[in-house]
Amino acid sequence: MMKLLLLPGDGIGPEIADAVEHVLETLERTHQIGLSVERDLIGLESLRTDGITLSEATFGRASSADGVILGPVSTADYPAPAQGGLNPSAEFRKRLDLYANIRPSRTRPGVKSLAASMDLVIVRENTEGFYADRTMHMGPGEFMPTPDLALAMRKITRQGSERIGRSAAALAAGRRGKLAIVTKSNVLKITDGLFRNAVQSAARDEAGLEIEEVLVDAMASLLVREPERFDVIVTTNMFGDILSNLAAELSGGLGVAGSLNAGDTCAIAQASHGSAPTLAGRNVANPAALVLSTAMLMGWLGRRDGDEAVIDAAVRLESAVDAALGQAAGRTIDLGGSATTAEAGKAIAAALRGTA
Repeated sequence: MMKLLLLPGDGIGPEIADAVEHVLETLERTHQIGLSVERDLIGLESLRTDGITLSEATFGRASSADGVILGPVSTADYPAPAQGGLNPSAEFRKRLDLYANIRPSRTRPGVKSLAASMDLVIVRENTEGFYADRTMHMGPGEFMPTPDLALAMRKITRQGSERIGRSAAALAAGRRGKLAIVTKSNVLKITDGLFRNAVQSAARDEAGLEIEEVLVDAMASLLVREPERFDVIVTTNMFGDILSNLAAELSGGLGVAGSLNAGDTCAIAQASHGSAPTLAGRNVANPAALVLSTAMLMGWLGRRDGDEAVIDAAVRLESAVDAALGQAAGRTIDLGGSATTAEAGKAIAAALRGTA
């Protein structure tokens, strides 16, 4: 039995969550893998009912589930943490030690893309780097000694770099065997030097990998010029955040950009896009990214547990998204189609029934 907890979130979250749940119900009927889906509140709805955007009860349910599907959250609209405005994705990341943010970018049939051909994965270190909430034990990693001086602390550890290196190398070994380490080590000689050396050391445990270092500014150019050259890219937090958005836009947009936050024992599916509050309630949002994120979660769980049936179901789910996107009736307005959110979900479900 596989129990997934679905947390719809804010903005377009409830609409795309409905589509995801419909797809998963169909997947269980067609593949019979013992999948069940439960829901709980998170974000602004939880703030209204429980006084906090992520309650301890919800966190407990998430911790005990096999996996979590997290919808988009409107953190900019939350009050201060002391008034209950916790960032749910940050809380999950820190409290569950989800150190790897895995973001594939692939051109897909029927989806207009700026890149002619792309099939790569960016593995972003998720717990360190320049981002303030990941740097210090107490207090932010940004501070102002005077009103006219602002400083930011960057944290890079050997342990954090080695484990993201092992994760990326294992992923590359199961794909085309190519790993690119992205740094700015010619300028950030100490911190990026430590990251590069630790990743290289960890990656050597995977025999036969082709490993290269690419400077981040060069990588930004190369992703535009020759994206087909790359397979798995591993980098630090901020660089990974920026490059993964670039890769997503080149391959078709954030609407088809799945994403997984993973640790050693648990993982959370979370699409790369935001909550798009201006689209909320209009039934036009694209559910594909959250469905693809869910497929990634299921694949990760299947590999963790050695469950070939779940792995196969995850592959079929991604293929069903491709099949739906390959038809105009399965594409929402952001992809040049006319399908509603619900219709896009039904198109994926219909493709699943066709592959059963």
